[in-house]
Amino acid sequence: MKFILVNGRTPFRNSTCALCGESISNSYLREMGTQLYYCDQSCYADHCKRVVDLSNNTRAAVVAVAPKRMKKASEAELMLTT
Repeated sequence: MKFILVNGRTPFRNSTCALCGESISNSYLREMGTQLYYCDQSCYADHCKRVVDLSNNTRAAVVAVAPKRMKKASEAELMLTT
């Protein structure tokens, strides 16, 4: 993930941290892809950790479902060929 570290400046609008909800002060992080604000490096790091955990859980769910779908497709193909 790419981000900008801003020091000595507040956002144009009154903003809050995307993770903890704290008011953004004169030092913050802004993620480039989503344009979200984070109050400090620890909130941004926690956000990144949660994203990685979520993607790992999604991969695990896809792997768990994939064999079942493949088996159903194979059974359907067998019925069509007989």
